[in-house]
Amino acid sequence: MRAVTWNVNSLRSRIGHVTAWIDRHEPDVVLLQETKCSDEVFDESLRPRFVERGFETAHHGRDHRNGVLVASRVGLHDVRYGFDGSAAEPFDETRLVIATCGDVRFASVYVPNGRKAYTEHWHHKVAWLRRLRNEVAPALLGRPAMIAGDVNVQRDDHDVYDPRQWRKRNHATPEERAELAGLLGDGWRDVLREHQPGPGVYTWWNHAAGQFERNRGMRIDLALCSLPLAAAVTDAWVDVIERAEPKSSDHAPVVVDVDLGLLA
Repeated sequence: MRAVTWNVNSLRSRIGHVTAWIDRHEPDVVLLQETKCSDEVFDESLRPRFVERGFETAHHGRDHRNGVLVASRVGLHDVRYGFDGSAAEPFDETRLVIATCGDVRFASVYVPNGRKAYTEHWHHKVAWLRRLRNEVAPALLGRPAMIAGDVNVQRDDHDVYDPRQWRKRNHATPEERAELAGLLGDGWRDVLREHQPGPGVYTWWNHAAGQFERNRGMRIDLALCSLPLAAAVTDAWVDVIERAEPKSSDHAPVVVDVDLGLLA
């Protein structure tokens, strides 16, 4: 099984990039973030592009912001949209969709950006991460499962080109990193770090001139696997070639390859 997670920064603008990538790399499961479209727009103009490639889809979007997708060629059922209950603002934003694809449970997550450290938006981000850990992750941990997407947090200084510039800034505050460390401490495995441990492995680069070419990036897109799934992962990698394409997203796809025969 091949799974990919990718913040596409507008699916309507980059549907050509996405379908071309699918045709080249033949993933079984596609997790997208920041689709920036409503469910109605997705169903009318974008879903057919997935269906004609053999995918079932579960999209969670409301307007031109946020939006997440799980698309699967290996079956799709038991779909859950967002947090349980009647979540009040800002927890009702379309940032989480979960579905079972084949024998694996997938969560496509788009963690709030936070904007600026220690502001109201940042506190919302930290609270969102805590809810992900406390309300979503425990039910998935004991089975083959993946929580993947744009988490908008650098795990540690290894995940940014110049840590000194990011001291106490959004994406790198101790509180954000502590929430992510909590997930890892609970048993979730950062399979991209495990398979690509070297320096300079990033998933996001500002579109400003020279940032990508000089590899001035961050790793803020993760694929966290439960222990049963992590044991079956054969490779995890970042498609920097796609990021180099004209009019690409500012995020690169993160690809995880799994040998289903190794699942316990």
